[in-house]
Amino acid sequence: MTIAVSSGAHPALVLNADYRPLSYYPLSLWSWQDTIKAVFLDRVNIVAEYDAAVRSPSFEFRLPSVVSLKTFVKPSRYPAFTRFNVFLRDKFQCQYCSSKYELTFDHLIPRSKGGLTTWENVITACSPCNLRKSNKSCEQLNMWPMHMPFRPTIQDLHNNGRGFPPNYLHESWMDFLYWDTELEP
Repeated sequence: MTIAVSSGAHPALVLNADYRPLSYYPLSLWSWQDTIKAVFLDRVNIVAEYDAAVRSPSFEFRLPSVVSLKTFVKPSRYPAFTRFNVFLRDKFQCQYCSSKYELTFDHLIPRSKGGLTTWENVITACSPCNLRKSNKSCEQLNMWPMHMPFRPTIQDLHNNGRGFPPNYLHESWMDFLYWDTELEP
């Protein structure tokens, strides 16, 4: 069956040469256009396809739903320090009151007191708690986080991210996600 394809539809899951996703959070996806380009440049192998195709007057091509790189890319051990990754490390909840709303981040040692914007000094906080703490230290307010901040590994974020699956997962991707989860007996 061949259907019309819009520019935002039919992303391909991108696997490393070892058949693991390049990243889980965010999930490594390419647009169908980038995927086709990589196929024709011989950079990937097609692992699975959609029922959809693109065609020209003389050519038809089924859209890949899963591709694997031909060359292994060594994954980074530590994730980038981003707002999203701080929230993911802290499971998208305020580390003072557990709220999941109005999230921002807080410096345990305030920047006005020399605190740095690093993994070890930044936590997820809701706006009310962040305003309450202001530029004071945890000791001054006796306001302590549930978990002290730390530099997570990629595996730490993968483990936390399982609780927040992407909005869309194509059935052809499921065999390649969560390989490292413990199987039930």
